[in-house]
Amino acid sequence: MTASHPFPPRSPGRLGGVALVLGGALSVQFGSALAALLFPRTGVAGAVTLRLALGALLMLAVCRPRLRGHRRDDWSAVVAFGLALAGMNSIFYQAIERIPLGPAVTLEVLGPLALSVVGARRAAAWCWAGLALAGVALLGQGGFDRLDPLGAALALAAGAMWAAYIVCSARVGARFPRADGLALALAVAALVTLPIGLVDAGGRLADPAVLGLGAALALLASVLPYSLELVALRRLPTATFAVLMSLGPAVAALAGWLVLGQALHPVEVLAIGLVVAASVGAVRAAAGPPPVAPPPVLSGAAAAPPARR
Repeated sequence: MTASHPFPPRSPGRLGGVALVLGGALSVQFGSALAALLFPRTGVAGAVTLRLALGALLMLAVCRPRLRGHRRDDWSAVVAFGLALAGMNSIFYQAIERIPLGPAVTLEVLGPLALSVVGARRAAAWCWAGLALAGVALLGQGGFDRLDPLGAALALAAGAMWAAYIVCSARVGARFPRADGLALALAVAALVTLPIGLVDAGGRLADPAVLGLGAALALLASVLPYSLELVALRRLPTATFAVLMSLGPAVAALAGWLVLGQALHPVEVLAIGLVVAASVGAVRAAAGPPPVAPPPVLSGAAAAPPARR
């Protein structure tokens, strides 16, 4: 162990952290594929409601967050975080109803990538942003009409909400212990989306089979990945975590292919690869030199990286 590298290269804790992040990525992307299977039964709004409402109930039961003793600014941060969660999930699910999962996540990840580039303020980060734009242009060579222009626009809008999610996550994580802020924000998001989901799906949400799928969706897409990421952030440097999270588009393409049968053209696979490479490069550029000391234990909903939909 050295001062410039606080973790040994083969540290079991660090390797375990990598496994946790990859497990969380697999969980959330296969959860998104499961959501697409729910759409014919519940509609998009119904699937969003099931995920957020059941996820909130599970998180509240596990975390049991304290409601008293918080300032008005704390609650404002939670409400903003909840609105970002509701918007991000609703818009993204509208996108994957129209375009394949892999390209949708590829376009969506441009939001966190832009946030990373702006925050880095380094020329290298802007070069990586150019590579990402080249990947998106290449994605269009397969025909954005094939992707559906509205679906592509929704994926980009979801990316903007993802960037807002990251900023709000950092604020809430600094104000609330453990995952309490996340549990409360999920409750806010559930309350916001519940009326729309009830109007869209109605009594279908009470069907036992739908509830079972909804519970699996909440577990795969919310509770499990959030929990794995929180544990991983206690074992990994923030920059390493963010690099691993940049693999999201590739994992999404795999989930779309295995679960939904969404095959991609070779040019689309190359485009996704370019965006993944650009995301990794931008994160490394933003991170700068390795830290001298181990990063602090984070509390609440992870402050750094592109976290979750």
